[in-house]
Amino acid sequence: MRPSVPQSHRGGRTIVDTVAGRIRESDIAEVRERNRIDEVVGEYVALRRAGGGSLKGLCPFHNEKTPSFNVRPTHGTFHCFGCGEGGDVIKFIQKIDLVSFVEAVERLADRVGIRLNYEGGGGSVQRDRGTRSRLIEAHRAASEFYIEQLVTDEARAARDFLSERGFDAAAAKQFGCGFAPGGWDKLTKHLLNRGFEVKELLAAGLSKEGQRGPMDRFHRRLVWPIRDVGNDVVGFGARRLFDDDRIEAKYLNTSETQIYKKSQVMFGLDQAKREIAKRHQVVVVEGYTDVMAMHAAGVPTAVASSGTAFGEDHMKVLRRLMMDDDAFRGEIIFTFDGDAAGQKAALKAFEGDQTFAGQTYIAVAPDGMDPCELRIAKGDAAVKDLVARRTPLFEFVIKSTLKQFDLDAVDGQVSALQKTVPMVAAIKDRASRDGYASKLAWWVGWQDVAQVVNRVRGAAGATAKRGGQPQLRQPASRQAPAPEPEKQDLPRPAPGDPRFMGQREALKAALQQPAIAGPEYDSLPEEAFTHPVYVAVHLALLKAGGAASGLTGSALLDAARQHCPEGTVRRVLSELAVEPLRALGEVDSRYISGVLAGVQESLVGRQIGEIKSKLQRLSPVEAPDDYRALFGDLVALEQYRKSLREQAASGWD
Repeated sequence: MRPSVPQSHRGGRTIVDTVAGRIRESDIAEVRERNRIDEVVGEYVALRRAGGGSLKGLCPFHNEKTPSFNVRPTHGTFHCFGCGEGGDVIKFIQKIDLVSFVEAVERLADRVGIRLNYEGGGGSVQRDRGTRSRLIEAHRAASEFYIEQLVTDEARAARDFLSERGFDAAAAKQFGCGFAPGGWDKLTKHLLNRGFEVKELLAAGLSKEGQRGPMDRFHRRLVWPIRDVGNDVVGFGARRLFDDDRIEAKYLNTSETQIYKKSQVMFGLDQAKREIAKRHQVVVVEGYTDVMAMHAAGVPTAVASSGTAFGEDHMKVLRRLMMDDDAFRGEIIFTFDGDAAGQKAALKAFEGDQTFAGQTYIAVAPDGMDPCELRIAKGDAAVKDLVARRTPLFEFVIKSTLKQFDLDAVDGQVSALQKTVPMVAAIKDRASRDGYASKLAWWVGWQDVAQVVNRVRGAAGATAKRGGQPQLRQPASRQAPAPEPEKQDLPRPAPGDPRFMGQREALKAALQQPAIAGPEYDSLPEEAFTHPVYVAVHLALLKAGGAASGLTGSALLDAARQHCPEGTVRRVLSELAVEPLRALGEVDSRYISGVLAGVQESLVGRQIGEIKSKLQRLSPVEAPDDYRALFGDLVALEQYRKSLREQAASGWD
């Protein structure tokens, strides 16, 4: 049973009692002072400036989409306004790693090289038996032992394995590769001689009970250390090398322990976490050598799950690193070595809440190769290109399903739609769902795009009890129109929402000053408006003849109202007709022209973002003509956007 750790007050000093003695208050103070809280927290959470000398990020202690976790470096404290957790750097380590106060102090002392002094217990640092710190120390010593064994004659097969896969001694050192020697208990004896006890080695998963006593967990295998977010070795993965190995499993991993939770750790995270936070991207591969190959090829954001499928807990860790919140959308790219495996894994995204589905991409290597094999066969450029040619998750799943059907035949198209319409309807984000519904019609070759979109909307709105496969028929001249889905009123946009302020101002200008707005307003495309209510008002105005129709005042308002659905859209239309424009002075042509230019500039900005995204996924080697064409479009749009921005700025001056 682990001893308690009481704190006592002697002569005005705080003294922490341990089995090694009492940690001096001055040492605890030095630990706090030399461990900058922003640096320590930054190893677990991506932080960014929040003003007033504070940093903020997603709280690691509860799930949240908007950052409420604050760090004050000048005060050495943290606080989460969401769950209420707070304290200093020691309290953070206690909470994040589930350790005692003493273990947190000792770990932070090790981090900056402080030698703790224990009053009444000698000056040497002695760890509590069986604590997390002891298990971490045992793994550190085991990792050093395995690394030393890699250069022995017995480990030649391990070195050959790495060499054949394109990894030299530097790569092996970078990832801490080692070798578990033969014999029953070489590692166990080594660690016992280092002062560890059998019960600690068993608790750490480094040893196990055998018929002759404690024996090593791994024998005659290439091993990789698996580190946690804090860079501590918490487990190992071991690869089979010899045909006479009695254990036929190609890979063995450390069993679940106090410090090794396979659902939370990822191989390569210690190497990748800073680049993940910097690039807001993570590439998830399937094996240890795949991680090494990705990093060697210039993709430093690669990680792999260890001994289990990539799951929700892994995503929580990565989400904190990528600062994935309402203000930013990171990328999660999964690589697979075959279409079947990729589709099976990708389909799982439809089963959950799709939190990350819109940010998830799939990359499948050609000819069923994994990233390591791809690097050997075609070089580093092919590995980087694999990531660049990633496909959005939804697109991958839909297109993979469509491959099962003959899309040159009408019957095949109908069957394909009956299979895929429910899949698209399962996309929970409404905008993405409508977008993929339109793409689905094009991919299948269905002539009536609106019919497919309506079917998807109808399937999305249907309850499970009323569910079933939607029935689609090829359009014909005498075919009855497809039934419209159940109509639901749209949410009212907040008048002061900065995301839509320019769009609202443009609509007010068209309604209140149509003679000035005129054809310039009427030329704005539907895509220039992003809130569904503002889109509906804009379309109603155009159907009424537009700002250049010659109608003004109540006549224009009445004409537009005829094309507005009952409810929110009509109410907002009335609001916009009377709400004052935001001009500081007189509402003139310069002001309105600036407003309309601002709306157009926002649309062009979104188009530029789409082109940049396409360029990232397009290979300049495989499709040089398409790449150059897109790049030319990008340059032209950037120039156009610059002129619009200048025009918009002059109107608001």
